[in-house]
Amino acid sequence: MSTQPQAIDAYIARKAQIDAILKRLTEASADHFGMNPETVHWGHVGNLDDYAGKLKELSDRVFHEGEYAA
Repeated sequence: MSTQPQAIDAYIARKAQIDAILKRLTEASADHFGMNPETVHWGHVGNLDDYAGKLKELSDRVFHEGEYAA
């Protein structure tokens, strides 16, 4: 018995989950992650640095760049 149909269903479900997360992140970014420019401090910069680092690692994995380069 093939497990491919179950794998395809799981793959589609995970992709939908990723698409939903990306949509929420895009919306949050457009709203400057809820920050008022008048109240931004270095802690907020640190948070964005952490977010950017995690997204960079993911991007490197997807596109085989950085430490994930072939």
